[in-house]
Amino acid sequence: MSKILVVDDEAIITMQLEERLTAMGYTVAGMAASGEDAVTKARRIRPDLILMDIVMPGKMNGIEAAKIITEELDIPVVFVTSYADDAIIEKAKSVRPYGYIVKPFNELEIKAAIEVALFRKASEQEEQKRRKSAQEKISPSGQLAEDGVTYLDLPEIKTVLLQDIFSDIVLFLYTDQVAKEPIFKFALEEGIKKGGRNLFAYFQSNLQKYFPKEISKKELYTHRLKRNELFALLPVLEKCTESLLNSDTANSLQLLLDFSETEEFDDILAIRNLLLSKKENSTPVSGIIALNIGKIDHTLIKSLAEGIPKIIVSTGKETTLSFAHHTFPAEAVSVVPQSTIDDVVKKSLEPVVLSLLDKPISGYDIVHEIHNRYKVLIPQARVYALLYDLLENGYLEIRVSGKSKLYCPTEKGKKHISQKLNDYQLVFQHIIGGGRRINGDI
Repeated sequence: MSKILVVDDEAIITMQLEERLTAMGYTVAGMAASGEDAVTKARRIRPDLILMDIVMPGKMNGIEAAKIITEELDIPVVFVTSYADDAIIEKAKSVRPYGYIVKPFNELEIKAAIEVALFRKASEQEEQKRRKSAQEKISPSGQLAEDGVTYLDLPEIKTVLLQDIFSDIVLFLYTDQVAKEPIFKFALEEGIKKGGRNLFAYFQSNLQKYFPKEISKKELYTHRLKRNELFALLPVLEKCTESLLNSDTANSLQLLLDFSETEEFDDILAIRNLLLSKKENSTPVSGIIALNIGKIDHTLIKSLAEGIPKIIVSTGKETTLSFAHHTFPAEAVSVVPQSTIDDVVKKSLEPVVLSLLDKPISGYDIVHEIHNRYKVLIPQARVYALLYDLLENGYLEIRVSGKSKLYCPTEKGKKHISQKLNDYQLVFQHIIGGGRRINGDI
């Protein structure tokens, strides 16, 4: 069980992290509220990993503390911070962190960051042992690495994470601006972890170099796609799915099909139809169909999305939307700049918060849910100001659950919230000349 040191000057954050990390099976070996305290406790506890805030009171910030800890103790550090501006990210990169998570975060982001960091650390240690006797130790950039460690540069993106990613067929739509390779690498790692067989089909990719053992052991099969020969993937898929019925060991097939070239769209549809038909016949197949959204129009997106239960749309480094197909039809997909989404959500914060008060919920979880839905970071003070106003007027009451303070609508509050949301709905309909509510969301 991995030991983790949590460093943050906000008590509510450290308590929430302790609760969630424990539930995920990790051991919280200690907590610190400053950079100096983090260094002292890291030296004493020697944790397997540190979750580190950046801006904290005291003479030493999180980046300075991480530098001492990594150089002296060689313990991996993952930054968990509210700050994501270029200057701070550049400073953070200088100490080679093993991850960078922007608050508010969710459990999947934390778990993925921890697992990737621990895996990366173990891989580096193995690499050091393997190359210990080598005279020249080269990093991926082609420069000599001072310590012999092969570093994996982390791109500045928000990674798409799915709970139980290989439970169904997923459509992943991306643009040229998206750094898709880290997302695909994460997906392949999850598929291999699940067991069974894994197939990665692609036009161009360098991911094979990360999985030589898995490929040699036939845990991962790779298939290079060629232009004007996409139809050749159909018999490969037929053979893979049929072999599941005749195998005593491989009881599932996980797929990652990256169609970065879309000229042969009819063949892509045929592949989609084949996979869905296999699912209907209870063949244990799941995975990702990835497509460059910049090369097809919305009518083709609609036809491709039919029958697929979950869609991920990633249009840039800071624009990732995830929605279920049955609640947000694919024909409604359009690329909206993240700056526009930020502006709309921030100016319409009251109805957004009210729409989340349909069940007991903490202020922190409201901030997280807004970020999860819209990728917009709202200062906690703005959310709590709205909640306190509702409390003062008797529309909310507080319930305590464990260490969490939950806000619950009173009977009077339920009527007030319903009326306010209806009023906002009428205003929005008047502005846009019609419209409808989707699953209660504004």
